[in-house]
Amino acid sequence: MSLKVLLPQPILPEGYAYLRERGYEVMDGRGFTEADIIADAADCDAMIVRTAKITANILDAAPKLKILARHGAGYDNVDLEAARRNRVLVTTAGGANAISVAELAIFYMLYCSRRFKAVMAHCREDYRYAKMGIQKTELEGKTLGLIGTGNIGKLVAKKAVWGFDMKVLAYDPFAREVPAYIQLVEERDEVFRQSDYVSLHIPAAKDTIHSVGDREFALMKETAFLINTARGAVVDEAALIRALEAKKIAGAGLDTVEQEPFDESNPLLAMENVLVAPHIGGATREASARSSVACAEAIDDFFSGRTPKFIVPELRDFA
Repeated sequence: MSLKVLLPQPILPEGYAYLRERGYEVMDGRGFTEADIIADAADCDAMIVRTAKITANILDAAPKLKILARHGAGYDNVDLEAARRNRVLVTTAGGANAISVAELAIFYMLYCSRRFKAVMAHCREDYRYAKMGIQKTELEGKTLGLIGTGNIGKLVAKKAVWGFDMKVLAYDPFAREVPAYIQLVEERDEVFRQSDYVSLHIPAAKDTIHSVGDREFALMKETAFLINTARGAVVDEAALIRALEAKKIAGAGLDTVEQEPFDESNPLLAMENVLVAPHIGGATREASARSSVACAEAIDDFFSGRTPKFIVPELRDFA
């Protein structure tokens, strides 16, 4: 009997093909609500998860489940305590979306530097004001500050240095080695204090949730921008709104906010100096294909007796 892999949400064809070529039965789920997944999960051996929230109820209802492959770099939508209790290994598609997210971080920097949202808001009614009245800046020669130097952070730095001749500072207490063009600083505050753009590349964990707030915004230059392509929860959103309204910082490029899908009453959506997108960092065709295959590889590695490459750190002890 073939092993069954449940997909609450579809993946790209490359992932399906990888699994089917190796004899797995791929089950498309009926949906990605908790009730839908519980109804489908009783007989699955593995699961590939995109945006669905995997709760303790789901994991408790899947007695055969041995591995859950997260279709992305983050895993804050998975209840890891319940996974440990049920002896379910959780993996990620580490690095699969790095290029796409890094490119988007650079896009947000360009968008902010040219004040593009404000320009487009005014260009029809007042062409001259949009062209000459809104101050715009270049990236060249500016300082980019990174919080986190994983795969994505390093790629952002590379593109910023070689593409725009920027200076790069970074804070990462876990960094073992970084390219010579990244200057690691010992004090996190220096990144906020010195940078023209602060780009966040950290997971949402107990010690990082709301770790960027009033204190950090007070350190930043009034001309500086915050770029977040990581997780909405790492920023204290109320503090960000206060900083923007008080003009303590110049603006923000946000690929993610705390509540997704959006709360239409969120003030960030209406601000001319803020660009908000629906978490599209890893949503390119190329990144999705790589993630699909990475998840399929993790599942096949596990059931073939090999250790999957990207096990979440909290669960490595029983891999």
